[in-house]
Amino acid sequence: MATNETYQRDEKSGNVWLSAKQAGNETLQDYGLVPTVLDSELAVGEAMLAELKATAASKTGDINIALLGGRGAQQLHRLLGEKAKSDELDSLLARLNVFTQDALAPMKMANCLSFVRDFERILGEAFFAKIKSFTPMQTDTDDLEAGLTDYLSKLDALGGLDIFFIGHGPEAEQASHLAYIKPHSGAQPHHVAGLIPISSSILAHHISKFKAGGTAVDSQDEKECRAAQFILTLGPAAILSARKVVQSVVDADTAPAKVQTYARVLNTTLSSDKHALLAQLDANPGLWLRLHPNKHSFVLPNVGAGS
Repeated sequence: MATNETYQRDEKSGNVWLSAKQAGNETLQDYGLVPTVLDSELAVGEAMLAELKATAASKTGDINIALLGGRGAQQLHRLLGEKAKSDELDSLLARLNVFTQDALAPMKMANCLSFVRDFERILGEAFFAKIKSFTPMQTDTDDLEAGLTDYLSKLDALGGLDIFFIGHGPEAEQASHLAYIKPHSGAQPHHVAGLIPISSSILAHHISKFKAGGTAVDSQDEKECRAAQFILTLGPAAILSARKVVQSVVDADTAPAKVQTYARVLNTTLSSDKHALLAQLDANPGLWLRLHPNKHSFVLPNVGAGS
């Protein structure tokens, strides 16, 4: 069953995944993962900004990025927000097409626990006034799937992502998620985005990372957030097709499980058998990062990764 002429719809156990109709048999290669250990969150933010500037210098025309929500990119966002108040980055900002990468739904866009509000709070009005476009996932529509398709159509029309800014979220059994690709949600290499049932662990992680990041949480907004039923998320195909992936892991102090889950991404031996490898990726979606050839993983010493 297809949602429209462009995207194919796959559904299994309540998880809905969308893929490009022309998607074929993807070659999966393990490129490993070598973290870059930096001394502070500010240093991580500066390194992320340097990657954005490097991309801007390496090409002409638009720059398409997926913003990372939560604490992981807050220093990057503060730097961008401050620089947007001057003309220092005006030429770069004018080329930026900015996308969100995940969301909880249904939930009003103005909810203080939405990534959109958090981005607006930290990046500031000047940033959004100067960028070329901002495309969030729609969480307040009656047809979430159609809204996600519209979002994907715009991303595809602009040529896909130049940079996927991504985090690392802990899950049970020392697994992890990227964007909000949940373990055992059936994500495949050709899936560009998904609509999957929510879990109590995701809700708790989402709310706690907002509070840890300094969001003043309204009780009614938290109630609405806890009633969300679905996760909208970009999928493995969006990660693997991005021209560069920039990961940041800075909050092992407030999410200590990340010490073990990040280590598992670093140290897991990936199977050379494709079917076994796909099972590993489904059980631990954090491993998808290993399959990207052009990536940086910026972490703090408290993650425990070797330098």
